[in-house]
Amino acid sequence: MKRKIIIDSDTASDDAVAILMAHRFPDVEVLAVTIVSGNMRVEDGSRNARYTIELCGAQTPVYVGCARPLLREPVHAYWYHGADGMGGMNYSEPKLPEQDKHAVDALIDLVRAHNVGAIHESPLLVTLGPLTNIAAALIRAPEIAKMISRCVVMGGAANVVGNVTPAAEYNIWCDPEAARAVFRSGMNLEMVGWEVGRGDAALTEKEIADVYALNTAYAKFAMDCNVHALQLAKNWQGDPGMTLHDPTAMAIALDPTVSKRSGRYRVDVETRGELTRGMTVVDERHTVGTQKIFTDEWAVREKNVLVHHELDARRWKELLYNCFK
Repeated sequence: MKRKIIIDSDTASDDAVAILMAHRFPDVEVLAVTIVSGNMRVEDGSRNARYTIELCGAQTPVYVGCARPLLREPVHAYWYHGADGMGGMNYSEPKLPEQDKHAVDALIDLVRAHNVGAIHESPLLVTLGPLTNIAAALIRAPEIAKMISRCVVMGGAANVVGNVTPAAEYNIWCDPEAARAVFRSGMNLEMVGWEVGRGDAALTEKEIADVYALNTAYAKFAMDCNVHALQLAKNWQGDPGMTLHDPTAMAIALDPTVSKRSGRYRVDVETRGELTRGMTVVDERHTVGTQKIFTDEWAVREKNVLVHHELDARRWKELLYNCFK
């Protein structure tokens, strides 16, 4: 029996690779892709997702969701992914239509419909953008938190510098109120911070050439649409090559053994800090609750997130390449 996955995405270039991976994985059925505002406006994210799904020869339904954060003004990342979100490739308009139902309604309905009783057989949720759709669904139907087998979040930074401010990663920073609601929901959460896709996880120039050498439409698409992001990663962030943050989260979602080091901690999201908006505060040393001086609500909250710190670079790249063949 195939594993059921729902993908929530602000589809730009690295999201597209993650969506491709899920569709190419042999024992996975993608129930839906839901679109949220983030990297792209929702109309652009929808187009990019539908193009990617068509490339995979699939008919996965795409539902458009929240066009702005819960309380904040939207801030998009065209500067990083290119004017079309796909590295300036300007792919043709997809024929696959959008679904009429709102993404939040679709999320609730899909989770309920596949609530089979055994939690390990319930849908896996992978989030690749801001958590606005997920928070809105949980506000409407909080019971679905316990109907999802795993929720793998690409977002946050576990006690490292951020990528949009010194304190915060983009997806969480965009809608910190939504992120806080999701992190406090009781869902079986896993956090794959942006740092997990850096260092040895980045594709070197030789490895990019090796992917092109696979000579498939999937391999060419995955590398071409990330050329703009590659230049930013190298020239701005100082990375050694192409960083694919959403695909690293998808790899851990598809095969948890790709994760090399992880730990379960109390994690919360800063929403009011003047300099720390969107910071994922990870109690990695289990400090809170062990000292008598802490008496606020934070102190009595339990460990709520499995935080992935590092992946096995060889296994991750092997999984990635196999999806391109």
